[in-house]
Amino acid sequence: MADLVSLETIRAAAARIAQIAVKTPLVEAAFPGLSGHGTGKQIWLKAESLQPIGAFKMRGAANKILQLTPGEIARGVITYSSGNHAQAVAYVAREVGAKAVIVMPSNAPAIKRAATLALGAEVVDVGLASSERLAVAEQLVREHGYVVVPPYDDEQIIAGQATCGLEIVEALPDVDLVLTPVSGGGLLSGVAAAVKQLRPQAMVFGVEPELAGDTAASFRAGAIVEWPAELTSRTIADGLRTQSVGVRNFAHIQAFVDGIITVTEKEIRAAMRAIVAATRLVPEPSGAVAVAALLFHAAELPHYTKAVAVVSGGNVAPELLAEVLTEA
Repeated sequence: MADLVSLETIRAAAARIAQIAVKTPLVEAAFPGLSGHGTGKQIWLKAESLQPIGAFKMRGAANKILQLTPGEIARGVITYSSGNHAQAVAYVAREVGAKAVIVMPSNAPAIKRAATLALGAEVVDVGLASSERLAVAEQLVREHGYVVVPPYDDEQIIAGQATCGLEIVEALPDVDLVLTPVSGGGLLSGVAAAVKQLRPQAMVFGVEPELAGDTAASFRAGAIVEWPAELTSRTIADGLRTQSVGVRNFAHIQAFVDGIITVTEKEIRAAMRAIVAATRLVPEPSGAVAVAALLFHAAELPHYTKAVAVVSGGNVAPELLAEVLTEA
């Protein structure tokens, strides 16, 4: 347990990031036949789409960057991301006066790339593979001395994302099921660490697309399994296309997570429509996967009376949202 983030570390992160990240609300969602009157179940959505950059990534980026020394801030920061972490790093870097360089895959959504540029970051485009992003970032660090702000495999990032779980239990002390999306594992590892240390009897599940199911495969195998970029890039959930879960993240997942569920592309799209209809929150595809598990995979979940699904982000292109909402 020595290498896992502690409640003390998580609470310190919450105090540190309060000046930048917001405490997002739990929004109750009455999904027909699943929750609400007569079902004995209540479901809340943790609306991380209401963060300043529209996603939970603000938490980890703020916790990491706000601990940099003045000398490190003067060197500038760099990260590798498909969009939401890119925006978070750009936003926090701007707040502290640091240069931000983002290595971004060529298939990143245009809306996320434009938002990152609008925040003042320099964007370096690369291919689809996570490994290529990392390699280019490491080369730029050698050339320019930038400080790396990893997207997930980092203790300070995990502790920052864990503040989401801290808020869930503070707002709903008797929660008995929490579901979050999982890709690199920053959100799931952090939320699970916070929830399990505060309320050990609560169950925590990760959810990811079937088309990018490397973490589910890793969980079953008991060791990290990597999927090639040509497979993970097939999913509509662009924020969940990472090829493998992080090493530190997987250690937390093994210690604190009860299961990983995979969902189909049709289920993700249906969950997006259900979220909008029930709460008027706007989810991106990656942010809808936890709700998809509740809606379509009840048989794989334990009994619960009070569940929270994290809507991890809302940075969806208007044309994609319109397409999804108008499907039969």
